[in-house]
Amino acid sequence: MSHTRLALHGGPATIVEGPPAWPIHDPAVVEAVEKALADGSWGRYHGPHGARLASAIGEMLQARFVWPCCSGTFAVELALRSLGIGPGHEVVLAGYDFPGNFRAIEAVGARPVLVDVRPDDFNLDVGRLDDALGEQTRAIVASHLHGGLLPMRELAEVARRHNLAIVEDACQAPGAVVEGRPAGTWGDVGVLSFGGSKLLTAGRGGALLTDRADVYQRAKIYCEQGNNAFPLSELQAAALVPQLTALAERNARRFDAARQLGGLLCDVPGLRALEPLADSTPAYYKLGFAYLGDQLQGQTREEFAAAVQAEGVALDVGFRGFALRGGRARIAGQLVHSRRAAETCLVLHHPVLLEPPRVIEQVAAAIRKVAAAFKAGNV
Repeated sequence: MSHTRLALHGGPATIVEGPPAWPIHDPAVVEAVEKALADGSWGRYHGPHGARLASAIGEMLQARFVWPCCSGTFAVELALRSLGIGPGHEVVLAGYDFPGNFRAIEAVGARPVLVDVRPDDFNLDVGRLDDALGEQTRAIVASHLHGGLLPMRELAEVARRHNLAIVEDACQAPGAVVEGRPAGTWGDVGVLSFGGSKLLTAGRGGALLTDRADVYQRAKIYCEQGNNAFPLSELQAAALVPQLTALAERNARRFDAARQLGGLLCDVPGLRALEPLADSTPAYYKLGFAYLGDQLQGQTREEFAAAVQAEGVALDVGFRGFALRGGRARIAGQLVHSRRAAETCLVLHHPVLLEPPRVIEQVAAAIRKVAAAFKAGNV
């Protein structure tokens, strides 16, 4: 199925000049890469850029040890291995999460345990953890998703009470602050992603961060297979270092734009913005919404997203979730809200949040137009 602007009988097309490109042109990144090319460090096994990146991340996020690697997905697996998680163990995660986290648990031979999410932000419901834990439970994978943040102080208390490790997935939230601390630093291990769409991007890549010397040592030992078998390249590291300097300012711009857009869309039928955590500052890789199709003549979420995309706005459906993976996981509870998240979540890609207020107004107008047309049945 496809939509065009002509499919909506709501007047002329909204003027949104297509989704902004990502990554953006950054002279500091260009300069860093050109220097690495010129001095030959880009092609070395052990050049200066990886070490410089690790040091800069550690300083920014107040982490004692940082291990750059090939992807955020692998970093989750490496974190579990470095915590001694393996066959016979269980690892808790949300019933709605990034698919790679489920597979990372399976990759180390452990069994996923699925816990429902909160309805207000589609993130792990910490209040349901006690009922999900068993004798073989060893760790929790805690993801910050779609502008939402987990209440890490409460989660850390549950983990302490049951002697569980925490792998804090901050792949969508670099630079976010959770209850006074940087996202990724609450757990035994934190994880970042540098994938091509991420707030910090090198096309691919990730990092493990921890204050535990034993975890860091196990990570190094596992990766050193004659040489580092799962590296971040020197050229990628060179491109990432200047992005760290710009991250706080860009996150602040995204935060302001998300607030502006939320105000402009607060009364739009068919959409409910996901709620941010109190006393925290999110980093908006994705800005999440719940789609309420019963308010829009029963039109599907996919149809709504396609129509908004046809107006030039990068609004996409969320993850599929894990509700159908019961044969491979232990399920704690009914996963009612996880199913609803998988069926209703919509996410706005972050580059548009770096645009000026007039563009945010255009984005809101495009979404309002589509919602009005759907509500009126003019599609």
